[in-house]
Amino acid sequence: MAYPGYPPSGGYPAFPGYPPTGQESVYPPAGQYPYPAIPGGYPPPGGGAYPAAPPSAGYPGTAGYPAPGGYPAPGGYPGAPQAGGMPPYAGAPAGPGFGVPPAGPGFGGYPQPPAQSYAGGGPAQVPVGYSGGQAPSPMPGPPAAMVQGTQGTIQAAPNFDAGRDAEVLRKAMKGFGTDEQAIINVVANRSNDQRQKIKAAFKTMYGKDLIKDLKSELSGNVEELILALFMPSTYYDAWSLRHAMKGPGTQERVLIEILCTRTNQEIREIVNCYKSEFGRDIEQDIRADTSGHFERLLISMCQGNRDENQTVDYQKAQEDAQRLYQAGEGKLGTDESCFNMVLATRSFPQLKATVEAYSRIANRDLLSSIDREFSGNVERGLKTILQCALNRPAFFAERLYYSMKGAGTDDSTLIRIIVTRSEIDLVQIKQMFTQMYQKTLATVIASDTSGDYRRLLLAIVGQ
Repeated sequence: MAYPGYPPSGGYPAFPGYPPTGQESVYPPAGQYPYPAIPGGYPPPGGGAYPAAPPSAGYPGTAGYPAPGGYPAPGGYPGAPQAGGMPPYAGAPAGPGFGVPPAGPGFGGYPQPPAQSYAGGGPAQVPVGYSGGQAPSPMPGPPAAMVQGTQGTIQAAPNFDAGRDAEVLRKAMKGFGTDEQAIINVVANRSNDQRQKIKAAFKTMYGKDLIKDLKSELSGNVEELILALFMPSTYYDAWSLRHAMKGPGTQERVLIEILCTRTNQEIREIVNCYKSEFGRDIEQDIRADTSGHFERLLISMCQGNRDENQTVDYQKAQEDAQRLYQAGEGKLGTDESCFNMVLATRSFPQLKATVEAYSRIANRDLLSSIDREFSGNVERGLKTILQCALNRPAFFAERLYYSMKGAGTDDSTLIRIIVTRSEIDLVQIKQMFTQMYQKTLATVIASDTSGDYRRLLLAIVGQ
């Protein structure tokens, strides 16, 4: 059984102009992956470039963080004790306690969220009628304390009536011309699950496929955005991965963005959906399109086997930090498999503790060491994992910034991130964007887009 309405008879048609000509792999532009060198942005990679943390507990002031609005109130990760307030664990390094930036140089320049959801939000919703006849076996989600700190800009609409919304959409597309604002009012204010119900109600009421009708009435970026909003979230990730590897060339940054940031449950559902909807094995496609250490990293990510235990083992963090140092900075050459093993298996809170321990051992931040030891796509993949461990919303804020920076816009990246994070952590992404770049996400979107496309994006993002 396939997703309702996916793919339509004859297969799902590709988005027009996807990916944009000349933008298959331009995000971010070459040489611009390091964090922007602007006040409040990330410091550039390199030895000792991160500002030293202050000697006392607490977050650095204006030297390392943007001044406007100040730094979000400390509080560390949900469920963790306040800085300095936790008795040491056996084997834990001596210091002021969990949540206090290490005293050594090299750590502290990466913005820390007021509350981090390591798992990137709650467990993914499985659409009714999941391919293969049944939904994947339910998996336990992360503890409630770990997900309460993030929220999307789109919530399920109260008093929802799928039939009424289907009628509104039919009226907006009937006759001469299209009432785009009516369509925007519906799709921007309904959850993904509600949109699937609208799609099913439309076919029941009118005997027509809503997606085909929308495609016949819309065009360009607004068409791509609306069709993405109507795809079940798992299908949209699988579709994005398929198109990143389809045809000549590979959009490696799309593979990294999805496979290195999703939860175990989300990864497993994506892998199953990829197989059922496209009749292909994602591992085989990855092996055919990538190679070397980057290929191995992506294959590791596809397993969806990262430890998701939220308890931090400080002794293991110290041992992993030492292991990573000996595999990179501490030897001639690099043991890439050691980095792959640690970064692909450890939980995100465990990796954060490892980053802190590494800065004490190496007198350098782990992100900077990866800059020095690796290059190309495997470097980007490893850094993405660490950035998600330190501050997932900041990673997506940076991706959005570079999708609109300079001449032209990487619309597919902009659409993908806005759609996929709209019900998970887009509120926190907006906050980090303002902190990092001293302007709101809505302001940048408004100056970089136009027409109905702009109106729909702003309706999703909010002010």
